[in-house]
Amino acid sequence: MVLSLILFLIFIVLGGLHFYWLFGGDWAVGKVIPTKGNGECLPKIPPIATLVVGVVLVSFASVYLMKSGLVTIQGLNGVINYGYWFIPSIFILRAIGDFNYVGFFKKVKHTTFAKADSKVFIPLCLAIGIMGILIQLMD
Repeated sequence: MVLSLILFLIFIVLGGLHFYWLFGGDWAVGKVIPTKGNGECLPKIPPIATLVVGVVLVSFASVYLMKSGLVTIQGLNGVINYGYWFIPSIFILRAIGDFNYVGFFKKVKHTTFAKADSKVFIPLCLAIGIMGILIQLMD
């Protein structure tokens, strides 16, 4: 239950950050968008993508709130059971990366984003993935 609540809080905070950015916030924006090695930005992220990611992260939070047992929604158990494996898989794959700009095996390593990725995003994604798998294995 404790790990589920920790993941719930992590996803609420991450979703909240995406909504903050959607509505014009600029805190840490320079560290969360990958750039090419020459400092050139990758294509601009459209606001709809930020909205979708925010909604998905809050949805992940609700999945782990249900897993904690504090909230029950009937009829979603079959779909949610796949989510308990799908969610950690996404974050472990994110930690591995795209072999160019994000993850363990990124080629571009000296940009502001790449440094933040190595110090914050990869460990966070691994922690989310490992906690999600532990929750399933302990169930």
